[in-house]
Amino acid sequence: MSPDELLNLADSVVALAEPGEQMEVAVSAGHSTSVRVYGGEVESYTSADSSGAGVRLIIDGREGFASAGSLDPEILKSLVVDARENAAFAEADEFAGIAQPDGVEPVAVDAWRDQVLDITAEDRIERAIELERRVLGAHPAITGVRTATYSDSAGAAALVSTAGIRSGDRSTSVGSMVQALAVDGDRSQTGFGWHGGRAPEDIDFDHIVERAVSRSTGLIGATKPESATVDLVLDPQLTATVLGLTGGTLAGERIIKKRSPFVGREGETVASPLLTMVDDPTDQRSLGAESTDGEGIACRPVPLISNGVLDGFLWDSYTARKSGTATTGSALRGIRGLPSPGVHALSVAAGDGGTLEDLIGSVELGVFVFALAGIHSGVNPTSGDFSVGVEGQMIRNGSLAEPISECTIGSTLQRLLLGISAVGSDRVYLPSGVAAPSMIIGGVRLSGT
Repeated sequence: MSPDELLNLADSVVALAEPGEQMEVAVSAGHSTSVRVYGGEVESYTSADSSGAGVRLIIDGREGFASAGSLDPEILKSLVVDARENAAFAEADEFAGIAQPDGVEPVAVDAWRDQVLDITAEDRIERAIELERRVLGAHPAITGVRTATYSDSAGAAALVSTAGIRSGDRSTSVGSMVQALAVDGDRSQTGFGWHGGRAPEDIDFDHIVERAVSRSTGLIGATKPESATVDLVLDPQLTATVLGLTGGTLAGERIIKKRSPFVGREGETVASPLLTMVDDPTDQRSLGAESTDGEGIACRPVPLISNGVLDGFLWDSYTARKSGTATTGSALRGIRGLPSPGVHALSVAAGDGGTLEDLIGSVELGVFVFALAGIHSGVNPTSGDFSVGVEGQMIRNGSLAEPISECTIGSTLQRLLLGISAVGSDRVYLPSGVAAPSMIIGGVRLSGT
């Protein structure tokens, strides 16, 4: 279905609101396809249509929500009844309410590519098989590929509310992934490569192959290092991972619940002056770009940290009302869930540190990090405590040295941010929607033998 068709459908549901009720209706429809190959043969091929709707209703401060995986008109009507009944059992909340228009005009974002509709099943399968073949032939130590995939999707979504909000858009996405396996004596090492975009031609298969092969073969012979204080060198993807965790601690819901190490620190220096980052869903180059947020409010650039100083936080309409401020157009949601604030398209400013190779060459004793194991479970978003496993290569006197594994780094997000000592000029837009450069974080304790 097109955005206009979905908007008309949502209009018909909102028309069922009774006097005194606030109602918000979100609907979506799309198609996705994925192929997985192994040993030059198709292991699985999945093609599926999906649709769904969510109805949020608020009356006298009581909120009810209901959702379904269907756009059948009768089911949509029943969702209104269910949401109304659910609201009757909810506790009143003086801050409950749907988003109100704030006068900010949305920036048009073109996230649709017709090419996704043109690719055939044979093309998808061939891309996945060719990716597997390229990895297997890239290095003598590569003995296998655990999996190689290709996937794409196309869909549309719309949101209409009794407050007069009416937004709709459509988007496409594609992605491909491979996991390489390299022999390491009686052990094996794996390397993961992934890339994506909005159209099939956006996928950088050279990047996927290089990353999977270098990350697996680069760990052959890895040993447990001696404990030391080192500089960490992060490529753009790992910079995005670390700073993405930081962005998550700046969401309004965490701030209100005091579950962030940055509560009450607006205007304070929280990071190295080399760090500037903003959440900018209006940047067309980002795969996280969107015209409107999960409540139909216009997305806009939201400064988070400027030259190390904390600018502020990410708010949706509810958390903004509760904190006495205004929404930043930062609501995230799925059709079957309620909105909450978060990062859409994190953008980290480039520095003058040069390329990744330049950064490595500037380090006397450090680690070029391949992976941070258990990073999502190893970081406490309330205190900022940070303890994760590390794999990579030692850096000695500006040169890459022996590979290492079975070691950890321990610190806090706050110390990591303050310890940023160089930021590369090699900023890239990643398939995750984050734009980030390489960087060095100094003075980190590496625990090994």
